[in-house]
Amino acid sequence: MAKVCQITGAGVTRGHHIHRSGKAKKEGGIGKHITKRVKRVIYPNLRHKRIFVPELNAWVNVKLTARALKTMDKNGAFKTLKEAGLI
Repeated sequence: MAKVCQITGAGVTRGHHIHRSGKAKKEGGIGKHITKRVKRVIYPNLRHKRIFVPELNAWVNVKLTARALKTMDKNGAFKTLKEAGLI
């Protein structure tokens, strides 16, 4: 299954990690220099949750990010899941 949030659509992001060498100027060196850029993958903070929806009197299994879980706590499970098209 894809690593994508079912509510927000947040997915895997690709970026770089920068390798630096040298001593910082404020520590008495000549400054940091970039020696290499390494590709990396940034994964969303996904959670598998089984959420009870009182309006439907049923449990719903969803894969969502921690941020979407906070949104669901704020706005309510039924409203959030309905806007996402999961109900």
